[in-house]
Amino acid sequence: MLFFKILKAGSLCYNIIVTTFAVLFEESQTNSVMKKEIHPDYKPVVFYDTSSEFKFLTKSTMSSEESIEWEDGNTYPLIKVEVSSASHPFYTGKKLFVDTAGRVEKFNKRYKQK
Repeated sequence: MLFFKILKAGSLCYNIIVTTFAVLFEESQTNSVMKKEIHPDYKPVVFYDTSSEFKFLTKSTMSSEESIEWEDGNTYPLIKVEVSSASHPFYTGKKLFVDTAGRVEKFNKRYKQK
């Protein structure tokens, strides 16, 4: 909005910009229907945090060969994750650090002060 205040109403640049935005907005409104059969399936899945034993049901496009029976009696695909809001230090406030690939040791070895 500040950009439009800088340009004087009625100037050539202002008219070109306003006309362009109007045309783009009109085109976006006419093409608002999604194309069929190009989007992945968006379905309910269960995410399982392996470090904190926390499970939650949400929707995702991810799939898995593993499945789990949820509290509602339905079976959903199971996606295993190493960190979620239940185990991440930012959300828990704990100074827990999960190093699954030895990245810290590798960093210290490479950049050790001599």
